[in-house]
Amino acid sequence: MKHIALIGSTGSIGTATLTVCEEHPERFRVVGLAAGKNVRLIAEQVRKFKPRLVCLASEKAAAALASCIDTRKTRVMWGSEGLTAVATMPAAETLVSAISGAAGLLPTFSAIRAGKDVALANKEALVMAGELLVREASRSGKQIIPVDSEHSAVAQILNGRGLKDVRRIILTASGGPFLGFSKKDLARVTPRQALRHPRWKMGSKVTIDSATLMNKGLEVIEAHWLFGIAPEHIQVVIHPQSIIHSMVEYIDGTVLAHLSQPDMKGPIAYALSGPERLSNTVKPLPVAAMGNLTFREPDVKRFPALGLAYRALAEGNLMPAVMNAANEIAVQKFLEKRISFPAITKTIEKVMGAFHFSAAMSLESVLWADRWARMEAEKAIEKLH
Repeated sequence: MKHIALIGSTGSIGTATLTVCEEHPERFRVVGLAAGKNVRLIAEQVRKFKPRLVCLASEKAAAALASCIDTRKTRVMWGSEGLTAVATMPAAETLVSAISGAAGLLPTFSAIRAGKDVALANKEALVMAGELLVREASRSGKQIIPVDSEHSAVAQILNGRGLKDVRRIILTASGGPFLGFSKKDLARVTPRQALRHPRWKMGSKVTIDSATLMNKGLEVIEAHWLFGIAPEHIQVVIHPQSIIHSMVEYIDGTVLAHLSQPDMKGPIAYALSGPERLSNTVKPLPVAAMGNLTFREPDVKRFPALGLAYRALAEGNLMPAVMNAANEIAVQKFLEKRISFPAITKTIEKVMGAFHFSAAMSLESVLWADRWARMEAEKAIEKLH
């Protein structure tokens, strides 16, 4: 029986994780949950899974939850202190880090430091502070297990064999909802259009990142830290069908690919149970009937976010944290209809261009760079009006 703490329990990854746990009650026990402000949904989760500890974002939401559950069996906390308490609770062996954005960094780092394995869906933590998280995992002897479908696919293909014979890792991208749009078309798109992902059901922030291709840029940085592979050996290709999740090319010219239906339950289940596989997790792939699989190079002129991510990784140090923070602010302003779709990447580029600081890599310096970039992005967006 594996005891699990889950942060981000009401999001798409969080709810899928709980579905996997519910389908295998003999294998998984949920002992801690954390979410934002969706009191109704997390109350249902608490009643079903009976965790020992639960955390919500605000004191008001926590009070509302406490009024409708049995607090003698489940302790209710709120805010960053509660989030870290769930991530590091002694009763949990594994943290599933499914919270969105930079808010996932501190609890994820704290969990690794506390000796937990981390099933990581919060890619921003590795983007901001990959060096720190990988170093801490090495020190504690614990694993950072990928939950993103692309990185899970790579991990399954490599199967612990390392990179000795690997020429490159190929990450696939659906291309999002605007694959065939011109620059003129992109200037007119709305948040409502951008939130209509053709293949995956995800939260609003990651869906916009998919539309700009920033999501794939973040995954390039994540792959670098997860697998210890140089950026020049990580390639991105557009694959609209989302059947092949990643490929690994070896030095003899052969390529191994990972195929499955686009369903996040697959990589979640593997992260929790691997190398053992759980039965009937994803619907079988009808290979003979699945039609054509197509691929194309990403257009970095129409979608410059991917190039910005490679640039941030090349510059290293605090630049990925700066890029990530600027992106989070720009995406938020786009969703609020304050800026246009192309202005997301223009804002990120401007903030990255203004960052000329260098500091030793530490949690404090990463958090400082994050705060600086958010303020700079706000100023850059104000100048657009």
